Amino acid sequence: MSGQQNDIDQDEAIEQAATEQVPAEQKSAEQATIEQAATVEEVDIPEDVNDVLASELEFAAEQLETDKVSLQNQLEKAQALAQTHEDRALRIQAEMDNLRKRTMRDIENAHKYALEKFINELLPVLDSLELGIAASAENIDDLREGMELTLKMFNTVIEKFDVEALTPQGEKFNPQQHEAISMQDTEGTESGTVVTVMQKGYTLNGRLLRPAMVIVAK
Repeated sequence: MSGQQNDIDQDEAIEQAATEQVPAEQKSAEQATIEQAATVEEVDIPEDVNDVLASELEFAAEQLETDKVSLQNQLEKAQALAQTHEDRALRIQAEMDNLRKRTMRDIENAHKYALEKFINELLPVLDSLELGIAASAENIDDLREGMELTLKMFNTVIEKFDVEALTPQGEKFNPQQHEAISMQDTEGTESGTVVTVMQKGYTLNGRLLRPAMVIVAK
């Protein structure tokens, strides 16, 4: 009996020793891991790597500054070009306004003074009429002669301005230029022929101003 008890006690002692040994080994492994991590943290970065990083950062900063200056120059050029275009547009607008005003003034003057040359040509005719009236009190023949001269002067004036008289006596009736006021039987005259001109017609540069008033043969 005593021998069995001793065997039991011996087994318990071995088991207890094994139990105490496991935490010690675990603790030893954990300590080794911590020490290894501390060793990694304490490793220094080589100086050549730091130099490379510093050089790259410096180059990047210089490149950014260069790009900034380039963009600033481009912006200034664009602003100057825009200002040039704006100034040119303002000058063109001012020239257009001046041209429009000048054109309106010329048109207004043309309306006002379109007949200036024509009136200047008619003034001698007016003078001739006044002289003829003044002379009519003394001699009727002088009045007639003066009126004939005035009529000749007047015809000369209107011819200068491409005004032509229409006197279609003996011509074929033309409805584009003549206006028939009546028709009459006329022996020896072809039907549709103008036999009498009651009032002359006139054209200006080929355009009809007034048709001739005529009597046409039946």
